[in-house]
Amino acid sequence: MKQTQLSKKKASLSKKEIPSKPLLVSKKQPTTKQDKIKNKRQTLAVKKDDAGWDSFTVVAIGASAGGLEAVTQLLKSISPTSGMAYIYVQHLSPDHESILSSILSKVTKMKVQDVEDMDKIEPNNVYIIPYNKGIEVTDGHIKLIPRAKTFTLSIDVLFTSLAETHKENVIGIVLSGSGSDGTEGLKEIKLAGGITFAQDGTAKFGSMPKSAIAAGVVDFILSPDGIAKKLNWMSKHPLVKRKAAKTPPEDEIDDNDKDLETIIQLLHKHKSVDFRHYKTNTIKRRILRRMLIHKITSLQAYAELCLKQKEEVSLLYQDMLINVTEFFRDPDAFLLLKKSILPQLLKSKKHGDTLRIWLAACASGEEVYSIAMLLLEIQDSKYSTIPFQIFASDLSADAINEARNGEYSKQQLKNVSTKRLLRFFTKVKDKYRISKSLRDVCIFAQHNILHDPPFSRMDFIS
Repeated sequence: MKQTQLSKKKASLSKKEIPSKPLLVSKKQPTTKQDKIKNKRQTLAVKKDDAGWDSFTVVAIGASAGGLEAVTQLLKSISPTSGMAYIYVQHLSPDHESILSSILSKVTKMKVQDVEDMDKIEPNNVYIIPYNKGIEVTDGHIKLIPRAKTFTLSIDVLFTSLAETHKENVIGIVLSGSGSDGTEGLKEIKLAGGITFAQDGTAKFGSMPKSAIAAGVVDFILSPDGIAKKLNWMSKHPLVKRKAAKTPPEDEIDDNDKDLETIIQLLHKHKSVDFRHYKTNTIKRRILRRMLIHKITSLQAYAELCLKQKEEVSLLYQDMLINVTEFFRDPDAFLLLKKSILPQLLKSKKHGDTLRIWLAACASGEEVYSIAMLLLEIQDSKYSTIPFQIFASDLSADAINEARNGEYSKQQLKNVSTKRLLRFFTKVKDKYRISKSLRDVCIFAQHNILHDPPFSRMDFIS
């Protein structure tokens, strides 16, 4: 978040496109209270080594009410030699011992086990998280940690942590259950390049899978048996069945491949976005992900599909728009804004002037509203007579609509303090809606920074 004109390359990128560091980056280790909270939520902290433990796909499965029947059907139909590892999380009371392992071991030839301290994750094994423990995973080994009294085992935590470490080598599945746990985690898996599933109408309790489906983060909506059949097929696909010693699939595609160029040209033609400025390997991974979904093994065949089906070009385009924003994403940067930069900008204004801010590539609005909160808090004690307006733009129409709507899940608000939550949000069912005081100072617009005229007379650009 520098107060400077964006470079052409930066301008071409949306925060919903290629992940990048904030414009103002702290190289120091996290020291703030918010950083500690953020690190604490990562109950699954995975570190890679050279042993090849991450060369196989990990399938993370989450369920709640009605989940036992669903996961039983799923495991019954999964090949015991798929070459994948399975981790199952089910909402359970810490006060009642689980017998999941003994029940599920009767329906599959894979080894089903409660996680024990320092277990190594291996393919063709099913791991059940103990009812009274939390877990960490370090160098491919599962380590048990005490479960706090206030801690509720989160499907989102499992999914998100694996997405951060395994990238495209993780598959997320949400089965029957109440609530919305798993939705944010599936989103992170999909953004990392993994594949996502949700149970269809066969779920006894449908709110968990329906929440994920409504959020647009699910690739396949199937019955447990249908999910198993899809996993069995995927396990044989060359993009899934790979060894650590092999060249990554994206590296096997030449940067000047004519079919790759055809796909990029189609995106430019139909979406008016030139992806030649993007990281080539990231583009390749997004294409490979779409190929896997369509059971396509050659780039030529996928290029032909894009030529025939404009809808597929749109779906690939959506996969390209990666949302990596959060509320108060970089605590040090936002602290600097509140303590120094924003007060100086307000101080420089004369009576009757308006402070004008532009956030390009605003994604779903979290950074926009974060800065608006800071400004309103500053005006509690000074500069209350200086009005301000935040103009927010993004390439994605879907992102702009989400930002305008201003409704976020509890997981999305993990970096928002209780004080700010009470002041700036109103709870609506299982979501939190931005208050009118915030919404009124933010103007959202779809905008292509390469083609459209820039917003003028700005005091600050992020």
